[in-house]
Amino acid sequence: MRTTLACLALSLPLLILDATPLDAQEKKAPAKPASKTLSLSGCVVRGETTPDHYTLEDKVEGSKYRLTGVKVGDFVGQRVQIAGSLVETKRLIIKGGLTPNANVAAQAGAMDPARAAMAAAGGAAGPGTVDLPEFRVKSVRPVSGGCPD
Repeated sequence: MRTTLACLALSLPLLILDATPLDAQEKKAPAKPASKTLSLSGCVVRGETTPDHYTLEDKVEGSKYRLTGVKVGDFVGQRVQIAGSLVETKRLIIKGGLTPNANVAAQAGAMDPARAAMAAAGGAAGPGTVDLPEFRVKSVRPVSGGCPD
């Protein structure tokens, strides 16, 4: 009985010491990844439907970004270089609709097979809103060169 109590008395501090680092590790919050600063160039364009939204268009590369952050309204129609980061959302996005659209499905075999294949593959973008990637602007500077129409 004495040896059992002696072993228990000796092992109890070891159990407490072993449990302490586990508690400290559980409370530590995971580190957020640092956002990478990117530099893009293109022309600032005012939104067609909402005048207080702006996009950066680069016709050479064919890229478009929705701009947020620093106000860029003073640079509309100018070629600029912006620094910032892409905003990645982890929210669930649900998009609905028929594929192929109802018009193509209703025509069945009466449609040209090439047109039907393009519609089924999502060929040309139809009317509606297009979700552009969001770019959070930290700084803007005008650069030389004009914006093509």
